[in-house]
Amino acid sequence: MSRILVIGAKGMLGRDLVKILQSPKYDHEVIGWDIEDIDICEEENTIKKIQGLSPEIIINTAAFTDVDACETIREKVFAINAEGAKHVALGALKCGAKIIYISTDYIFDGKKREPYLETDTPNPINVYGWSKLKGERYVQDLVENSLIIRTQWLFGRYGKNFVSSILKQARQKKMLSIVNDQIGSPTYTIDLSEAISIMIEHNLKGIFHVTNQDVCSWYTFGKAIIGLARIPGIEIKPISSKESGRLAQRPSYSVLSNQKLKKETGMVLRTWSEALKDYLDLIEKEEKGVLL
Repeated sequence: MSRILVIGAKGMLGRDLVKILQSPKYDHEVIGWDIEDIDICEEENTIKKIQGLSPEIIINTAAFTDVDACETIREKVFAINAEGAKHVALGALKCGAKIIYISTDYIFDGKKREPYLETDTPNPINVYGWSKLKGERYVQDLVENSLIIRTQWLFGRYGKNFVSSILKQARQKKMLSIVNDQIGSPTYTIDLSEAISIMIEHNLKGIFHVTNQDVCSWYTFGKAIIGLARIPGIEIKPISSKESGRLAQRPSYSVLSNQKLKKETGMVLRTWSEALKDYLDLIEKEEKGVLL
């Protein structure tokens, strides 16, 4: 059993992560901090608070993730995603803790056209990607016992995400336009949390890619959501990234290879479509009051 600090504990990934790490299966002592407990933009206070707690493992899930908004508030984004990651890493260094930093597929430019390996050279094409890459480098440079987990297209119960957005739109209109020229692997926060827990058990270090299996476009993902949710009468129109009018450029292909994870742990996450079905079943049960 380890004393684990989860920073960003009220976020979509953080909440699932805390639950799973605390479960009898792993039985860690888990402390969850969010913005009201620690402001990672403040270097001195961050280091002092972490030192005072003296965790054995720190998982930093805190981030500014609104990719389009990142383009207009660069300074704030780097303060959280890069400098904030640095401050947490310095805190880990002070108390000899392992640090786990959650990163993103958006550190790549999408030009490779086959799954990205951990050894591939990053080349971000938006502010969010650059900020997360700088955060990665701070963590790697400062803490030898560090684990960087790159993931993508997260969805889960506890926050705004593509699935919840599509379901909301489908209640309001009968025609949805969804981008069809960006390819990735949707990843369920529960599955990612389970994978992180197993990676902790294996005491992994370095960079690892972790996603649900199989790939799709946002358009294909959207069609699957509407189909599995059994929402009738919805027309879905495929559009290009250019037509979407989004402010931030996104990689057209950012699939992450999970082969290193499989080699080191034997673990392979289930397909995104299986995970999506479970997630939608869970939402339906909650709406019917089956789950509290």
